[in-house]
Amino acid sequence: MKILPHLILLAATLLSVSCATVDVTKTAKGYHAPTNPNNVEILMTVPTRPFIELGTVTVTNVPVRNEAKMHNAIRAKAAPLGANAVVIQSQGIIPALGGGTRWATGAALRYQ
Repeated sequence: MKILPHLILLAATLLSVSCATVDVTKTAKGYHAPTNPNNVEILMTVPTRPFIELGTVTVTNVPVRNEAKMHNAIRAKAAPLGANAVVIQSQGIIPALGGGTRWATGAALRYQ
């Protein structure tokens, strides 16, 4: 019977790992036409060309091995704002049984 609490903990961990969340909060004024998600760039440094910030991006609960899926989810959520790029400002991994999860924060940008 001592195995049951461990199985419940394992099941809860696996369920929480599989639910990635990407939130984009609009911070800019006005409206910009949506862009194609396939054309939204994922950047690690601020671009040198002029831009305006459209919103903030927060990503949580992404399985460690799914970085590409995380980037695609960011693109899909930023494109309706009219973003041309998303700059990842900080990111990390929360270690856990089975590999852990990724988190990231950033900003959605539109080039001028």
